[in-house]
Amino acid sequence: MIYLFVHQNFPAQYVHLVSHLASQPEHTVYFITQAEEPEIERVQKLVYRPDPVPGPGVHPYNMTYENAVRTGLAVLEVCRDLLDQGIVPDLVIGHSGWGETLLIKEVFPSTPLLAYFEFFYRATGADVGFDPEFSPAREDDAVRLRLRNAVNRMSFDACDWGHTATEWQRSLFPPEMQARITTLHEGIDTDRIRPNAEAWLKLARNDLVLTGQDEVITYVSRNLEPYRGFHWFMRSLPAVLKRRPNAHVVVVGGDSISYGELPPYGGSYREMLLAELGDRLDRERVHFLGQVPKDIYINVLQISSIHIYFTYPFVLSWSLLEAMAAGCLVLGSANPPVDEVIRDGENGYLVDASNVEAASEQIVAALEDPQRAQDLRRAARATVVEQHDLKTQILPRWLKLLEELTSSDSQEVV
Repeated sequence: MIYLFVHQNFPAQYVHLVSHLASQPEHTVYFITQAEEPEIERVQKLVYRPDPVPGPGVHPYNMTYENAVRTGLAVLEVCRDLLDQGIVPDLVIGHSGWGETLLIKEVFPSTPLLAYFEFFYRATGADVGFDPEFSPAREDDAVRLRLRNAVNRMSFDACDWGHTATEWQRSLFPPEMQARITTLHEGIDTDRIRPNAEAWLKLARNDLVLTGQDEVITYVSRNLEPYRGFHWFMRSLPAVLKRRPNAHVVVVGGDSISYGELPPYGGSYREMLLAELGDRLDRERVHFLGQVPKDIYINVLQISSIHIYFTYPFVLSWSLLEAMAAGCLVLGSANPPVDEVIRDGENGYLVDASNVEAASEQIVAALEDPQRAQDLRRAARATVVEQHDLKTQILPRWLKLLEELTSSDSQEVV
């Protein structure tokens, strides 16, 4: 079989599926992307470069669509190059959000196309307006987001089937779209990400070595920003550290923006929150690691006494499920899709993350009950192993879906 993947990042959500397919000698795997690095053995990477969007003259509400058209055209040219070489994929799999899958059927009209539908924007009931401080509701949200969803709708029209990671993400799409979208997570490698009582972390700043025997509060996000509740997390720390004098805080994440808007006064949200908290925060016990290699990230999870996952109602982070797989005691925000994974008091804790006082109290209470924490840790890992384990649960479902798409009418896919 010839598989063609399309995603501006590489290998992104498809890392496990691509790696598996490429390891099978009977398959050929191509991947259209903007990323130069990294590489996966036997995956033939094809890099595209969309034309830059012109500045003046493009309405702000039209920017998403303008970018999508230029991205789609760039991917179109790569597909034409493949066709000129006599290469016709048996299946195309790609992310729909940036326009990459919009025009693929113009080149490969008979090839089934499975598109990732990650998020359908809404003026209410999701991220917009959820946080009055950094994501306030605006008068024109409904208009702006209806136009932003144009790429979602056009991509849906241009594909045979869709997939998304959680039931809540699927529920955001209109019913007619849900009917052709399968809920299927990317999967967690629970053999690699697992509890390890011998794990340790050395902090370069003061040569401090932390282990699972220490009291360690962890927080992880690709970037430290409000969408992932970083402001609520930081504001909860002064009270926690005052009551837990031996606790250390380990924070993983960069200073850029993945979602939402830039800080109102420039700089980073990390700098903004540190300035806001001032001497109320014991800086000697709060350690910012930035973005770290995977192995160090796993070590952070393995030494965690309590892991904080706060977020707006938005796309679920891999880090939550990975933290659970590592046997973390997780305190999550009580909103979707977090509550699709964490059952309060059964395999973790949930709290209204915007209530900083309640969040602080819950962190302290959890740290004061280590026996209860052990039960929740075991239940957290069991949840991921039973529902999201890559080898036993997720990869077989992916392979079944691909087989159905390539061997039957895609309308019959379940």
